[in-house]
Amino acid sequence: MSEQKFTGDTLGPLADNERLKDDSNFLRGTISEDLTNPITGGFTDDNFQLIRFHGMYQQDDRDIRAERQKQKLEPLHNVMLRARMPGGIISPEQWLAIDRFAKENTLYGSIRLTTRQTFQFHGVLKPNIKMMHQTLNKYGIDAIATAGDVNRNVLCTSNPVESELHQQAYDWAKRISEHLLPKTRAYAEIWLDGEKVEGKQDDEPILGKRYLPRKFKTTVVIPPQNDVDVHANDLNFVAIAEKGQLVGFNVLVGGGLAMTHGDTSTYPRRADDFGFIPLEHTLKIAEAVVTTQRDWGNRSNRKNAKTKYTLDRVGVETFKAEVEKRASVSFAPSRPYTFTGRGDRLGWTKGIDGKYHLALFIENGRLRDTPEKPLKTGMAEIAKVHQGDFRMTANQNLIIAGIPEAQKDQIEALARRYRLIDDAHSVQRTNSMACVSFPTCPLAMAEAERFLPDFVTQVEKIQQKHQVQDDPIVLRVTGCPNGCGRAMLSEVGLVGKAPGRYNLHLGGNWEGTRIPKMYKENITDQEILAELDTLIGRWARERQEGEHFGDFLIRTDVIAPVHVSKRDFYA
Repeated sequence: MSEQKFTGDTLGPLADNERLKDDSNFLRGTISEDLTNPITGGFTDDNFQLIRFHGMYQQDDRDIRAERQKQKLEPLHNVMLRARMPGGIISPEQWLAIDRFAKENTLYGSIRLTTRQTFQFHGVLKPNIKMMHQTLNKYGIDAIATAGDVNRNVLCTSNPVESELHQQAYDWAKRISEHLLPKTRAYAEIWLDGEKVEGKQDDEPILGKRYLPRKFKTTVVIPPQNDVDVHANDLNFVAIAEKGQLVGFNVLVGGGLAMTHGDTSTYPRRADDFGFIPLEHTLKIAEAVVTTQRDWGNRSNRKNAKTKYTLDRVGVETFKAEVEKRASVSFAPSRPYTFTGRGDRLGWTKGIDGKYHLALFIENGRLRDTPEKPLKTGMAEIAKVHQGDFRMTANQNLIIAGIPEAQKDQIEALARRYRLIDDAHSVQRTNSMACVSFPTCPLAMAEAERFLPDFVTQVEKIQQKHQVQDDPIVLRVTGCPNGCGRAMLSEVGLVGKAPGRYNLHLGGNWEGTRIPKMYKENITDQEILAELDTLIGRWARERQEGEHFGDFLIRTDVIAPVHVSKRDFYA
């Protein structure tokens, strides 16, 4: 380890998760034995945590938990699986496979697109878990390292227009993902019946035997679209292009949004710009950032274990110098770039390669069939005829990419038939987002996904009242302070505090480069709507030309800006 005084092991007794990882035999634990345990539908002891490294979380349906308890039954244990899908690109054949599995082998029958630019299955019972992994593997998909203390699914801007530049950036997203993956054979042995190699010890040259102190998130972003929200992530590669060709990256380190209610040692944080690197140094820099965080991160207090806290504890310049030392690379001054927005370009766009792309708004990312909107069936019907690929976005939407002109009318007709295109969606609805929350997330404190649609309808009425219905606000709801809905990078962010109650955060910006500050604590949705009615009314009357809502709130001193997260967020 380098710079012993900064290593996470010196900060106090190790958290139990460190013992758990150390004892796991490179993430195997006794997961295989638990799979055949008929006594419970869940995983026991350490395995409850270890399955996260295999892309799964144990959950139960909280809507029926009390009723099952009355019947003296354990909770309806099941798992949520998150697939590894660097850059979010999936083929029609793969889509049809996951569609069938969701229909036949999950409790809810839906596919959930996530802010991590991939899909999730919700409600997989223990007898179906191994089959799920084997089904995905058959179609070239896995769930390795989409949860747990590892580098998770690598995001990449879903830009179907500059096709050559996007392909280059996407290729780097895949390479970074593969380079930082765990090398343990546990996944193949447990889920794919992989052969155990006797006498050969697993080795984790990048992640180490105890893996990382906490989860780690990486993105590749193509300006001017900040559609991956770089400041929500530990490590970000900002694509720098010359004449349409990728030449290198600006590297941003130390973003993150999670916090804990009532604990001021936790806070959301913007990423710091370390500088520019040419392409050939990308993997060396990625590895050096990860290993520095591996060795210096806090392994005593998991609430302060992420990269953002390591940077604030040891100093940004100290961390950066260590990365340069480990990579044998010096950062050059950052190249100029600008973010102008972060939503998806919905509707039709034409790429420079002459092919067309149709970006669909999927509210909350939930693809299911209802009598009014058979969205899941519609996507399957499109997959049967589509000749290109699909691209899941970090905003929970879906792009049908690479459509030849001759097929454009057919694809649009199918999308309209199954209500995948709905002209009634307002610009406000398409700029609103929520995490899953109830009933499946065990961390949920308040509703999010089920709450958002009706809440947006109420916000739309306020906007119409003040005649600003064509000027959307970045609105996000997350059911707890862990930040999956990225509310801490919104202009209006609701963070769940208790059933029916939220903390209201205001003052983020349109581009996603400013953290919002808490405006009101622990209030109801009706109280939030009353506050928004007043503030949106002021915005409509007093704003400057082209001024976004979050910027207006800062300029008029409604809320103070967060310049330095650690100093300003609670001030």
